[in-house]
Amino acid sequence: MRFTSMLIPTLRETPSEATAVSHKLMLRAGYVRQLAAGLYVYLPLGWRVLTKINGILREEMDAIGAQEVSMPVLQPSEPWELTGRWSDIKEEMFRLKDRGGRDMCLGMTHEEIMTWLAAREIHSYRQMPQIWYQIQTKLRDEARPKSGVLRTREFLMKDSYSFDISQEGLEKSYKLHADAYHRIFSRCGLRFWQVQSDTGMMGGAAAHEFMAPSPSGEDDIVLCPKCGYSANVEIAGSTPPAVQSENAPFEDVHTPEKRTVEEVSRFLKKKPGNFIKSILVMAESGPVLALVRGDQQLHEKKLQRITGPFRPAHKDEVRDTLGVEAGFIGPIGHKVRIIADPVLREGDYISGANRKDYHTQGVRAGAHFQAEWQDIHAAQAGDMCPECGSPVSMEKAIEIGNIFQLGTKYSAPLNAVFLDESGSERPIIMGSYGIGPARIAAAAIEQNHDKDGIIWPESIAPFDVEIIPVSMENREIVELADKLHSELSGMGLDVLVDDRDERAGVKFKDADLIGIPRHIVIGEKNLKDGFIELKDRRTRQSERLRPEKVLARSREK
Repeated sequence: MRFTSMLIPTLRETPSEATAVSHKLMLRAGYVRQLAAGLYVYLPLGWRVLTKINGILREEMDAIGAQEVSMPVLQPSEPWELTGRWSDIKEEMFRLKDRGGRDMCLGMTHEEIMTWLAAREIHSYRQMPQIWYQIQTKLRDEARPKSGVLRTREFLMKDSYSFDISQEGLEKSYKLHADAYHRIFSRCGLRFWQVQSDTGMMGGAAAHEFMAPSPSGEDDIVLCPKCGYSANVEIAGSTPPAVQSENAPFEDVHTPEKRTVEEVSRFLKKKPGNFIKSILVMAESGPVLALVRGDQQLHEKKLQRITGPFRPAHKDEVRDTLGVEAGFIGPIGHKVRIIADPVLREGDYISGANRKDYHTQGVRAGAHFQAEWQDIHAAQAGDMCPECGSPVSMEKAIEIGNIFQLGTKYSAPLNAVFLDESGSERPIIMGSYGIGPARIAAAAIEQNHDKDGIIWPESIAPFDVEIIPVSMENREIVELADKLHSELSGMGLDVLVDDRDERAGVKFKDADLIGIPRHIVIGEKNLKDGFIELKDRRTRQSERLRPEKVLARSREK
């Protein structure tokens, strides 16, 4: 392929809207262009990368016996209504009516449609296990699309679905996918973790996410270097380090205009860990008072799994519900539901006194307040691992894949049943497994770049080799570039020749920016001595080689 025949619109300046490294470099290197918020055009280089990734996905899915299908993006509402997700999912779903007035949606996922198909095509235990997969467009009306292709409204996804007769069969299919995902991400050149995760809107009994560490990641993962425990912070257990009990007398202390834990701890010269943080939220079932230790943060998703959807209480709601001004709330004497983090079971603490400008010290659980004890704090670096008690660490990460044990969540309402060996009718046991190809590409850039541009892993690079003729006016250079292009292509390599009539410096800058793994530089000085230069984009090491040696070296991938 020749540079002059391709659309590769590189940019010298970073567009102002880009913040994530992958977003900046994909724009600058001419891989994507933004049409609107969360909508991207993949230019030829970008599409070649996705094609390489999708090829790896297909090879590994086929290797575990999965069969590729293709489902419509446009879907009727009826299957979604049967599972309840038509009403459960709110603004994220694109909805429309067809010309007949029928409710339709643009698919954000395909559990319902895959199950609809299974209900019609699988009737006997003899037909299972089955694994079906597709690489299909999904649409989700993200409230805040950002970070380039990491959070978009339209995206490509590999989603597969397993159909089994038992939980044991599901666990086998689940492991097949987990192992395949390890191979996929390793082949794509990524560093990643498999972590425990929340089942979220997908539902089911168990779930894991595959996370690629990156400062641009939107997720926090908790890792124990000693025992290997790993989990998304949304579900991660941990024990905060113990704080020394004050053994203070139970009494109110004057804290004029001091409302936050930070303000009161500084005023009283106490550590934040000696405080109770009291947060009133309004759930559909009524007000809930959530209690966490002062040096910890409430994890809203953990609380939501207990209370259902909620929102923070407004100042007037705090006053009307608890009879106290916001900033001075304590756990004592209220008749609302109280959920407290287990770390507060032991020791004495300082809390709001339920009256303006006062806090109460010496507050103890059991003696002064009762609560439901639930893990509602967000794990932090330095907390103790729930499995081995060692300190945990935290990393930012990009979610690149997920796997779910769905069980009968979808098969039961959609009547996807089969006859077992005894002739009894039973619901199919299902699993769901997703991977975002664009997220793999973005994560690869986040983990593989330098100040000059992208450094693609060889397996997913748009080209294997870029030939850079320093001068297009030197006939000998041009002829050798054409000869190498033909011979390397004949070896099965993807080759790009920068045949532009540009200065050498411009070509070198663009080559580093685009990130093709190997550069063959043909310059006048080296060629006079019978040599050309082979450069490694990652290591920046270069070798002067005879042209025939370059061919042999280029086979080494």
